[in-house]
Amino acid sequence: MKYDIIIVGGGPIGIACFIEAKKNNLSALILEKGTITNSIYNYPLDMTFFSTSEKLTINDIPFNCIAPKPGRKEALEYYRNVANYYDININLYEEVLTIDKSDYFTVTTSKNTYFSDNIILATGFYDIPHLLGVEGENLPIVSHYYKEAHPYAFQNIVVIGANNSAVDAALECYRKGANVTLIVRGSEFTSRLKYWVKPDIENRIKEGAIKAYFNSTVEKISHTSITVQSNHETITIETDHILAMTGYEPNFNFLERAGVLLQDDGYKTPFYNPETMETNVKDLYLAGVVSGGLQTNIWFIENSRVHASQIINHIQSK
Repeated sequence: MKYDIIIVGGGPIGIACFIEAKKNNLSALILEKGTITNSIYNYPLDMTFFSTSEKLTINDIPFNCIAPKPGRKEALEYYRNVANYYDININLYEEVLTIDKSDYFTVTTSKNTYFSDNIILATGFYDIPHLLGVEGENLPIVSHYYKEAHPYAFQNIVVIGANNSAVDAALECYRKGANVTLIVRGSEFTSRLKYWVKPDIENRIKEGAIKAYFNSTVEKISHTSITVQSNHETITIETDHILAMTGYEPNFNFLERAGVLLQDDGYKTPFYNPETMETNVKDLYLAGVVSGGLQTNIWFIENSRVHASQIINHIQSK
């Protein structure tokens, strides 16, 4: 079957694009390589969103939440219900392998081949960790994903990073009995740190419950330790586990294979028209966080929901 639109990625923004297409009587299909809202599913079990529930809504469907800010479990429930309500056409566990353009797009997946007049890439950024690029990073002692604190109870762990994911992991593991050391590249935590978490981590460091090294970079990792350059001093820390919460990045290789050009701006920002979200490839659009390249802090669910209407309006205008 040939569709008006194929959407790659079944996260909140991909769902929003499908709903907007359906409202405009355009045939659409979502192709998702994992489960629905796969990135949110892979978030830490007890993660709390920075945004309030009303800023995470799609198409004005209410997001009921008892707490001031929703967590992972509530978000999964909400987006599942939205997908069910709009009867979205989505193929799960079907990875897109190639996108080829002639008079229309040919999309080859791990299971089938599809055709479409337009493509929307809403692929997010959570699948590929931003690597440290140091010796020993591929050892079993290192993980770039954090699910819950229990496996690290009563263990020596090192957490690398200055963002919310690193601080959340450090605090949760500390409270489950882990001996936690934080490695931060800069002189302080990111300014985007959740306001209710910032005083907590600062006080734990001040009282010595969590040890922190600022202005520090990782030099190498072994099976039992991590070597850090901190304020012109080389320090080796014995550890059982390392949580490298250094962020994630879009699948740039996939974008380039689809024909999308990346800017030489230090962030690999894809080329697109900010008014229409159309890339340098005619009829191929970007939606959501993938639009920011390595600047994954620019686009969120709450401010990229508008991409759906921008894209569909442009498709309709043609």
